[in-house]
Amino acid sequence: MKYLWLAVFFLVLVWSGYQPNEPYTWVLEVAPAVVGLAVLIKTRKSFPLTSLVYGLILVHCVILMVGGHYTYAEVPLFDWIRDATGGDRNNYDKLGHFAQGFVPAMIAREIILRKHLVNGEFWVNFFSVCFCLAFSAFYELIEWWVALLSGNSAEAFLGTQGYIWDTQSDMLMALVGALVAVVTLRRWHDRLLSMLGDD
Repeated sequence: MKYLWLAVFFLVLVWSGYQPNEPYTWVLEVAPAVVGLAVLIKTRKSFPLTSLVYGLILVHCVILMVGGHYTYAEVPLFDWIRDATGGDRNNYDKLGHFAQGFVPAMIAREIILRKHLVNGEFWVNFFSVCFCLAFSAFYELIEWWVALLSGNSAEAFLGTQGYIWDTQSDMLMALVGALVAVVTLRRWHDRLLSMLGDD
């Protein structure tokens, strides 16, 4: 299974890096996926994750790499959705921020449960969601810092498309993603965790 995971990751990475719309933006958007891969390789033996979480991480990496290839404001499928629904912006970035809540919520939940950091299902899920909000807020700060350092060249990375509430709506989407994850996946996740046999 790990070879299939790696094959998908590298195939999408190579496709994403071939003539991206904005090379600078591609580096910014794809870097978290590459760093994530390095962390997963480093921790594979000492702290292997459930197959569910590995699968979710791969989906998130693919979302990042697609956004890096086209830039988040120019993903063709979401242009089509915008035109078909009479919208005024490409909302692929909102999918990305939803995933930024959904996937890290399950990673945080797994670490919290396996390391016995808090007791009780409510607190496990509460702190998993809190982690995602904190991570989302920090990511918005990173986007701001990149914009300050890069000037106009960061516009494609920010993907605001003239929407003044972009930062707040990005964080809202991460919150919604985290809540949906812990509500819909917690039982499945618990079953997979029980098979790992952690103490």
